Amino acid sequence: MDAPAAPGAQEAEDGRRRWQRRYDAARRRDGDFTTLSGLEVDPVYGPPPGSVVPGFGRIGWPGEFPFTRGLYPAGYRGKAWTIRQFSGFGNARQTNERYKMLLNAGGTGLSVAFDMPTLMGRDSDEPRAAGEVGHCGVAIDSARDMEVLFDGIPLADVTTSMTISGPAIPVFCMYVAAAQRQGAQMAALNGTLQTDIFKEYIAQKEWLFPPQPHLRLIGDLMEFCAREIPDYKPLSVSGYHIREAGSTAAQELAFTLADGFGYTELGLSRGLDVDVFAPGLSFFFDAHIDFFEEIAKFRAARRSECGTGATARARSVRRRCRASTVPRSAGPRGIWRSPRRSRCARRRRTTARARKRPRPGPGTARVRCSRTRRPG
Repeated sequence: MDAPAAPGAQEAEDGRRRWQRRYDAARRRDGDFTTLSGLEVDPVYGPPPGSVVPGFGRIGWPGEFPFTRGLYPAGYRGKAWTIRQFSGFGNARQTNERYKMLLNAGGTGLSVAFDMPTLMGRDSDEPRAAGEVGHCGVAIDSARDMEVLFDGIPLADVTTSMTISGPAIPVFCMYVAAAQRQGAQMAALNGTLQTDIFKEYIAQKEWLFPPQPHLRLIGDLMEFCAREIPDYKPLSVSGYHIREAGSTAAQELAFTLADGFGYTELGLSRGLDVDVFAPGLSFFFDAHIDFFEEIAKFRAARRSECGTGATARARSVRRRCRASTVPRSAGPRGIWRSPRRSRCARRRRTTARARKRPRPGPGTARVRCSRTRRPG
């Protein structure tokens, strides 16, 4: 007769059985789930039968509250993530050509990058926009521009993310107008609008008004989407920009969740049903190269988003924790991780500055730096 399992071991086994039932009932796609060496990857890993792993109850199993190890029992074996290339340059026609190329190459969604004048709510012909139009993003000045941007792309079928916060509401109206001119039903639209004005004050600084006017517009948008476009996410609470501005992983998580609670309270103050508006909040985090720290950060984010209390705010975040959390790869860490590349960049900047200086006069000593050579 087998000895009875220890209490911790029995709890782990019960959890595995619950996960297995959910996994067997979940939709799974046909894919190659092996390593580069050809080794099979199991759909989940946990304690061996009969063993006790201290603290495993806090980690749990995928698809189970508080979703520390993920939202779905099958993970991405069920449905692959949306593939978007953050893109936009020049005018609407040029970017439209780029979008069609990306979709034909296998992209499953679009992510719009706007130029600085658009991000700051300025027209392209304004004097202060000189030199910035179409740089680092697409220039959008009107509903007609938005119509050209998505010409030949059925907005009712393609999810679209738009990274803009200050003038997000009028830009969103242009997007809805472009979709309706295509003949799309407004209720069928799906995608994400960033609209996160808190992180603009904290990190990115692309705000147009003081907080209260911005929050009034955001509250109006939340009400409208909850009523008219239920699948659209009018807010993407963004930790990415806070991390890129210099925060630690813990600070990124703390500021982002605090901002999310702020938007939740905004919805509640409008009298909105938490079950209706909370699914319209998504979260957008940085993904740095410190492997285990980032895993711990995302796990902590899920647990914190789910909440444990009985307040309306906690309930809203628990409902929200089942929706999307989007990571994006980080930039600054790659610079100090690649000192040779950084030296080359510094050399180019130094050379450019030197060319602007007057040449030294006769008899002035010159110091020439030799090139850095790779060892061996």
